[in-house]
Amino acid sequence: MFGFAECVDLLGTYTAVCIDEFELDDPGNTTLIARLLSSLVERGVSVAATSNTLPEQLGEGRFAAQDFLREINTLASIFTTVRIEGPDYRHRGLPPAPQPLSDEQVAARAARVDGATLDDFDALCAHLATMHPSRYLTLIEGVRAVFVTGVHGIDDQNVALRLVSLADRLYDAGIPVVASGAKLDTIFSEEMLAGGYRKKYLRATSRLLALTAAASPAREP
Repeated sequence: MFGFAECVDLLGTYTAVCIDEFELDDPGNTTLIARLLSSLVERGVSVAATSNTLPEQLGEGRFAAQDFLREINTLASIFTTVRIEGPDYRHRGLPPAPQPLSDEQVAARAARVDGATLDDFDALCAHLATMHPSRYLTLIEGVRAVFVTGVHGIDDQNVALRLVSLADRLYDAGIPVVASGAKLDTIFSEEMLAGGYRKKYLRATSRLLALTAAASPAREP
C-alpha cells in the first residue's frame, strides 16, 4: 500500500496513466482523486479514463456532489470528453440467471473442486465489512471457484457496494461462482437500481451472471 506522496512519485514517472471505469462514490475519494490527478497533470503526465458518467456529472445521486463542485470541476477540467455511442456489448449473449441450487448441492459441488471456497452469504458480507475493498484481492488469491449458500436480496447500500467490489475482483480474475438461495439477478432491489449506483449494480449483476455461466458443471476444474 502506498501513501499519497509515494503514489504521486510512482505514477509521476509515467508518460500516461489510464483509468478504466472511472467513477466517484464518496466525498473522501472525490477530494483524494482530484488532488492526485491534479498533481500528475502538473508533472506532465497525461491521463485517460473510461467512464459511463460525464466528468461534470460525477458523484450525482451518490453523495452531496454540490458540496464538492470545486473538486468535481477540477476533475472535469482535466479531461476532454469523447463520447462513444453504441450498444453495451457486455450484455450480449448474457445468460439468464440460473435456477438456484440447494445448499446441499452447492456444498457437494464445492467438495469436488480443489481450491474452492464455501461461504454462507451473510457471513461473507460480514467479513467483507472488516476490510477495505482495496484488499479484497487478497481474499481470492489461489481460489479457483467460489461457492456461496443462502444468497438473498440486500437492503443495505454499504453491503451492496462491498459486494459490487468483490464481484469486480472475481470477474477480473475469472473465478467461477456457484450459489444457492435467491437468483443472482435479484440481489439488488428495484429501489437500489433506481438510485445513483444503478450502473454499478447492473454491472455487478452482469458479471455475476457471467461467472455463474463459467461455473457450469462441464467447465469446473
